[in-house]
Amino acid sequence: MDFLLKLGSRLGNRYVVAIALILLLGFGYAYVTGLQPAARGELLVKAQQLLPIFMFFTLGILLFSGYPVAFILGGLALIFGLLGFLLGSFKLVHFFNFVPRIWGQAAENLVLVAIPTFIFMGVMMERSGIAQDLLYCVQLILKRVPGALALGVTIMGTILAAMTGIIGASVTMMTALALPTMMKQGYSHALSCGTIAAAGTLGILIPPSIMLIVMADLLTVSVGNLFSAAIMPGLTLAAMYLIFIFLAAKLKPSLAPPLPPDLLTVPKGKLGRLLFRAFFPPVFLIGTIKLSILLGWATPSEAGAVGAGGAIVLAALWGRLNWKTMNAVCQSAGRTISMVFFIIISATCFAFVYRQLGGDDLVEHWIKEANLGSWGFVYLVMAIVFFLGFFLDWIEITLIVLPVFSPLIKTLDFGDHVPQADIVYWFMILMAVNLQTSFLTPPFGFALFYIKGIAPKEVKIQSIYKGIIPFVILQLIGLIAVIAFPQLALWLMRVSYS
Repeated sequence: MDFLLKLGSRLGNRYVVAIALILLLGFGYAYVTGLQPAARGELLVKAQQLLPIFMFFTLGILLFSGYPVAFILGGLALIFGLLGFLLGSFKLVHFFNFVPRIWGQAAENLVLVAIPTFIFMGVMMERSGIAQDLLYCVQLILKRVPGALALGVTIMGTILAAMTGIIGASVTMMTALALPTMMKQGYSHALSCGTIAAAGTLGILIPPSIMLIVMADLLTVSVGNLFSAAIMPGLTLAAMYLIFIFLAAKLKPSLAPPLPPDLLTVPKGKLGRLLFRAFFPPVFLIGTIKLSILLGWATPSEAGAVGAGGAIVLAALWGRLNWKTMNAVCQSAGRTISMVFFIIISATCFAFVYRQLGGDDLVEHWIKEANLGSWGFVYLVMAIVFFLGFFLDWIEITLIVLPVFSPLIKTLDFGDHVPQADIVYWFMILMAVNLQTSFLTPPFGFALFYIKGIAPKEVKIQSIYKGIIPFVILQLIGLIAVIAFPQLALWLMRVSYS
């Protein structure tokens, strides 16, 4: 043991782990070659059956290593493809299928074209100051309402998060924009952090959401239908947040004191110009994008392009578009877009190898043998998604879970509770609401770490945890409501596309 510790201190823990793995593989190879032919064949069959399970559990372990998820997914696809080749369950020629699958599912996919444009639009609104001005206008409009700033943050967070679609971007954006203002105004740290976290994560549910675009692409269903199905659950959760904040500020004003009168007093002549300049243009742009998609006037990619162009025009009209701003926006949006598509490419390779090794057939067999039924399957997947949300972003969860369970989703049967033709849409809305809930759950909720990383030092992690508790409860109530009343998600979809 002392020898290993000294070796680890000299070479580094990573090299020690690599050496240990090589030795383990050497001992395993020696053990297998020493078996009788019959025992060796039986062991080979068991290894082929258990390889996809080992692949999935290895993924779960490596996700805690801190390495980028895209590298983990891609690396495991290559490693387990080679292991499958050695065990006789995977052919080397299958690696050539990576290129057409990557090209057909990411590079040539017209639906995914909407992702870069929506991300660019959100970053441009934040960097040019349009979002900050809009937040101030919302507070002016709601100045006589208790908790006006928190209500404005909730509304703005929902809108802006839907434009970016990435939890980290939306939560950090709202933390940087709103938290200092809320603290200066004397807002409770817990209420401020809980409001920002809940509003930022709500954007992954309300259209036009990049998460819904990716989910629709994975299951090859209509993006417009999925957008319509997500509106009512998203607005219901937003309404629950607003009611809670209003009641909390009304019952205990010290949690959310109003702005000083001098900051909320704007001359009537200037108020009209301020609203015309900072409120109506971005609201009109966002509303037009949403309606054009929902009413079928434009595809998500077309609407996203209009939104990106509109954000540039607004920044130029107010004199905030210059080379420095455009350079910063392009770099920030480019990094986010690259991360998203790198993960999509790696997850495509991972899912292909997993299926070739028989992973989806094995999962389907186990679930059928367990006699869970349709409701048991739904509860099981919801539990898995909730757990993965503790330490993964939504895009990794959807790209890992949906390809594995998609063959079973289309075979579910809930009788009169959910029509057969609508089960896929209802199930994906459940996943979306569930994913949003898991981002706020301590101790590993992603949104909480984003807030802590940007918040001032006086904001303690205990305050953040305390602040999200009521919002998590509200989200769980919303998830139960969609399960119990499917029409909450399906009614508008049927009306829009009947």
